[in-house]
Amino acid sequence: MSKRRTVVAVIDDNSSMLSAMNNILNVFGYDTELYASVQAFLDGAAKSHASCLIVDVQIGASRGVDLVQQLGELGFRFPIIFMTARDDEQIEKQAERAGCVALLRKPFPAGALIDAINKSKR
Repeated sequence: MSKRRTVVAVIDDNSSMLSAMNNILNVFGYDTELYASVQAFLDGAAKSHASCLIVDVQIGASRGVDLVQQLGELGFRFPIIFMTARDDEQIEKQAERAGCVALLRKPFPAGALIDAINKSKR
């Protein structure tokens, strides 16, 4: 009987980033659920097997912190790892208030991503 792999959901409107995250996570032994929009994840949240979410701070016209708030209102609780290409103190404060496990600045090393996922399991 094989051990079930941890599932990580990635939410980002950049298809290249989704593909890269999928590849990195698979190499490190994680299964992935990939979503190109906030709405796509909200539509599938009840069926998600994810143990944590990796969410871009800005997803099209939506904000990652708004997704976290919406999930809370719907009764879902996931550890959140935010990622952003912007170096902005305001974003850092918003992510902190949203209760994120980590805020990763793009581009980030794979090790930082795996460390953040491990931290989310505690």
